[in-house]
Amino acid sequence: MPYLILALAVLAETIGTAALQASQQFTRPLPSVVVVVAYALAFWLLAISLKTFPVGIAYALWSGLGIVFIALIGIFVFGQRLDLPAVLGMALILAGIVVINLFSKATAH
Repeated sequence: MPYLILALAVLAETIGTAALQASQQFTRPLPSVVVVVAYALAFWLLAISLKTFPVGIAYALWSGLGIVFIALIGIFVFGQRLDLPAVLGMALILAGIVVINLFSKATAH
């Protein structure tokens, strides 16, 4: 269940960040409301996950996965392009997440 809560926090943060792009600097009302609601939900779920995960681990997973997911949304929804260094950097982020989850004893307390 703790991983599900953290995954939902990542999902909410990703939705909020995608809506931030769609809000066009808060000039479009509906995406702007989605930004506020999604970020509030993301932080609330992240806070709940801190009952189980150390703050550094939770934040690393939350922000790292959010970066990768929003980059993919940027590519497929907003038509943005990533160069090779950006792709390599995100691969390193994913590698770090895998290392944390497979080898760290600090993932849950």
